[in-house]
Amino acid sequence: MDIEFRQARAWYTSAVVHDEAPALPPLGRSTTRSDLVAASIKSAILSGRLRPDELLVERRIADQLGVSKTPVREALIALTSTGLLAPTRNRGVAVRRLGPEDVRQVYEMRLLVEPWAAGRVAETGTLDAAEANRALDDAARFVELDDHPGLSLANRRFHRSIYSTCANELVIRTLGDLQDLTALGTVSLLWEQWPTWRAELEEHREILAAVREGRAAAAEELVRGHIQRSISRLRNERTQAATG
Repeated sequence: MDIEFRQARAWYTSAVVHDEAPALPPLGRSTTRSDLVAASIKSAILSGRLRPDELLVERRIADQLGVSKTPVREALIALTSTGLLAPTRNRGVAVRRLGPEDVRQVYEMRLLVEPWAAGRVAETGTLDAAEANRALDDAARFVELDDHPGLSLANRRFHRSIYSTCANELVIRTLGDLQDLTALGTVSLLWEQWPTWRAELEEHREILAAVREGRAAAAEELVRGHIQRSISRLRNERTQAATG
């Protein structure tokens, strides 16, 4: 099994690989499943190899990945439904460009469910502590390297490790889509205005300690505050823009 196939499958199971590969590395001749095509496209988007507003052409993607157009078409439809892609005027699709209002709505949705999920994981003791620690270690390394795409993906992995064992599949799927949009908006919008990545790393360490120690109420409050701070920055920015 070639390395590109393993990378795509790894993304599908939420273990994101950040490297210097081409934007859309081939999947291998035996791979035609639309979920793996979607995984490759998603990885390229969230790592910054495919940029906001970049047009995605079925035939070009199919040629790059070594698959037929059918799984590519299915993957593009699926990614459009999650919000990572957006329809264009010529009936094509492009990588979505998130504005401040879009990102604020993503964070508000997360605020409704993510603190609850973290509290349930702390309460039930189902945390995958090894994965959470690996994600934090990677995040710390990317902070020192000033690698924002890599850091964003490591942060995504960390958040998933906190909520992914909350025993509510609907919440897990919803937060997965919201985390994808968060990763897309963080590098292209939030961190350009507010260099908060070091503070967020420390907040992640506090959240992990609370969840690992079974302090459910504290875990909920820490996650709520973590998300609310981003919402407040976006609201303040909108207010300042409105008042001129």
